[in-house]
Amino acid sequence: MENFIVREDGLYLNDEPFKLLSGAIHYFRIPREQWYRSLYNLKALGFNTVETYTVWNLHEPKEGVFDFSDRLDLKAFIELAQSLGLYVIVRPSPYICAEWEFGGLPAWLLTKENIRLRANDPVFLQAVERYYQELFQILTPLQITHGGPIIMMQIENEYGSYSEDKTYLRQIKALMEKYGADVTLFTADGAWQATLRAGSLLEDKILATGNFGSHAKENFTALKAYQEKLGVKQPLICMEFWDGWFSRWGEPVVKRDQAELLAALREVLTLGAGVNLYMFHGGTNFGFMNGCSARREHDLPQITSYDYGAPLNEAGEPTPTYYAIKELIGEMYPELEQKEPIVEKTIKVSDIKLTGQVDLFTCLDQVSEKYDSQYPQSMEALGSGYGYVLYRTQILRDKLAKERFRVIDARDRLGFYLDGEHVTTQYQEEIGEDIEVKLPNETGRLDILVENMGRVNYGSKLSANTQRKGLGRGVMADLHFILGWQQYVLNFDKLSALDFTGKCIKGRPSFYRYELELVEPGNCYLDLSGFGKGVALVNGHNLGRFWQKGPQLALFVPAEFLKQGKNEIVIFETEGIYQTKLNLVERPIYKHIKEDAQ
Repeated sequence: MENFIVREDGLYLNDEPFKLLSGAIHYFRIPREQWYRSLYNLKALGFNTVETYTVWNLHEPKEGVFDFSDRLDLKAFIELAQSLGLYVIVRPSPYICAEWEFGGLPAWLLTKENIRLRANDPVFLQAVERYYQELFQILTPLQITHGGPIIMMQIENEYGSYSEDKTYLRQIKALMEKYGADVTLFTADGAWQATLRAGSLLEDKILATGNFGSHAKENFTALKAYQEKLGVKQPLICMEFWDGWFSRWGEPVVKRDQAELLAALREVLTLGAGVNLYMFHGGTNFGFMNGCSARREHDLPQITSYDYGAPLNEAGEPTPTYYAIKELIGEMYPELEQKEPIVEKTIKVSDIKLTGQVDLFTCLDQVSEKYDSQYPQSMEALGSGYGYVLYRTQILRDKLAKERFRVIDARDRLGFYLDGEHVTTQYQEEIGEDIEVKLPNETGRLDILVENMGRVNYGSKLSANTQRKGLGRGVMADLHFILGWQQYVLNFDKLSALDFTGKCIKGRPSFYRYELELVEPGNCYLDLSGFGKGVALVNGHNLGRFWQKGPQLALFVPAEFLKQGKNEIVIFETEGIYQTKLNLVERPIYKHIKEDAQ
């Protein structure tokens, strides 16, 4: 059986010095069928390790209900890595950041009254323990101490950028050990004193690693200085070497200069440190799993693509950066075996015709679950927490002139409709402003379609107080709250029952169906540049969000989501902007790109 040891002077595998060359691949962001190619291409680079988070909100989508199937089959991913000769670093923290919805925390946590997240809170820790009971049944037998490939596991992620509750950190460590963790444990934080002091457990001799994308000498000097301050000596590891960056709706796509990236990576390696490229293959925020950057007033949701400018692009294809890093590794470590990467072709299909359309109000009962209540309920209380909820009530005319309405504390974006007619759309900065509308009749039907654009994944707003989604406290007519609500939680798993022969009134949120025949499936991108805002599904697979605002104008379609023969594409679009024909294209489409350096 192999052994992996962290000593003061470095990492050792089977008592021989071990140079950590790792790349991040998130199994949950990539179709299972494409794992092999990504892992093989990592090994072909000359690297020896793959790193991944585990993702709580997908593994426990409903409280007490667990899922480790298909692309969530963590055991299969780790065993596949081992079969290719790769070691594995697992980061099973309750919180992962990763530009992922709520940093990986499940939305159902928000139904717990007064819960404090990522803290010494018994309610939170009880939920973590139940998750770990399931998770470590998979992880424990796969540790190197049990004959598996896992060499290290993380206790918490960038905790020094959130809090300094060492009791909490020790409780997470104790839970990991209770359920079988016996490999090297570590923390990962920004490499400066404030974050290391708050987020590491150096005083307990737990390995502290740094996250950064440049200025390696400065960062490692700060890390060593803090080690020396506590009388600890540890090897240097950059657990997240940011080789690119993520992008947000309404901003240019960030693209890192290749020469600057290679110089920064060379600096890390020259210092003799271990490194984990974050990301090696970024993948996709399928469904409603994109995160959101917190700001004081207007939060900034991230786009569906998690391409990240990584060595493998979103579709898993080697980029020029891949080949440049391969050349650098070959130069610095000529003894390492390198191979040619696997490259797959993409496909394109033009003029895919619209075969049916129906507006949401016509088919509402077919695609939703209905809940009645006196006061409007949050998305989490309605058992969903993601996507869209349509809130409906009846209102009375009090004036012959215009009535005044205000929506209070809704998150994140809403469409306001009276008797099926669009009145206004409000986003973060407009919600709470007056909505004036004249009621033509004594009574009217008010519909408010609310979209959760993604919960924050980092920072001070990562709390139960700020991240509940839905209609919030409700809607005021003049000076009073309206009561008596019907709530329709949209369920995109029910689209097979959708009748596309119904009405489709212009300007309403609507479903559009397109059909195409394929001789041979392949990776491609769905061009949505002629649509407004919404989500797209291919054969029932939710590709994620699109928005004419950009920068992303096409969604990645993995070959595995397509099939030989007949295929169905369904677009849910909320702005009344659509096209009668679709195209599958070979490359992503972006509005704006900007050069950036770490």
